[in-house]
Amino acid sequence: MIFTLICRSIILYVLILFLIRIMGKRQIGEMQPFELVITLVIADLATIPMAETALPLIQGVIPLFTLVCIHYLICLLSRKSVTFRRLFSGKPVILLDPDGINYENMRKVNMNFNDLLEGLHSAGYFNLEELLYVILQTNGTMTVINRSPYAPLTANDIGIRKEQATLPMIIISKGKVMNENLKLAGIDEKFLIENVSKVGINSLKDILILTFDNKGKIYVQPKKGKFKTVDTKYTGGNWWKKQ
Repeated sequence: MIFTLICRSIILYVLILFLIRIMGKRQIGEMQPFELVITLVIADLATIPMAETALPLIQGVIPLFTLVCIHYLICLLSRKSVTFRRLFSGKPVILLDPDGINYENMRKVNMNFNDLLEGLHSAGYFNLEELLYVILQTNGTMTVINRSPYAPLTANDIGIRKEQATLPMIIISKGKVMNENLKLAGIDEKFLIENVSKVGINSLKDILILTFDNKGKIYVQPKKGKFKTVDTKYTGGNWWKKQ
């Protein structure tokens, strides 16, 4: 009995994990309403065959696959039809415009002023007069557009040419050198040892994580102690040009 429960639990866990991966990678807060409903129903359906050993496993598996097929069909139709997309996902709603708060739209989405202010505060906005538009997206997140006098300055605004930022590449993880990344970055282990030794690290095995960016800067976190940075000025690699 116990062994059967364990086996059914493992099978269903692997199956649900596989189905969720098929449905796509989204956080709960980024899901459309129909995606959230299907996810909750899948979670509820999975508990029935997992605990009820008298129920054939196939009777629990078929509803799960059916829901995933429904999800795929809705996504397919939503991509092809704007009307269908609005039916299942709704459409963005303007909560604040140049004239101020749009109370009628707030009523349509069942929001009050506290909900609006809490959402803005969470996003780092506190003064309504600084905002030009606040748009409630179909997944429940808020998009905010500042009025021009309050918008942050960009490099383009003040005539500065700024190099494109890129993600640093992980070169060492838990003392292990990632040779493929090392090659892409255009450096070798000798180069690493020479530079990390400048900050008191004598062995690559003592490094918890080391990253290398397109400006030649090394970020290194030893297994013991505080992180260090080394500016090598080396930009010989070409991985960042492919990003």
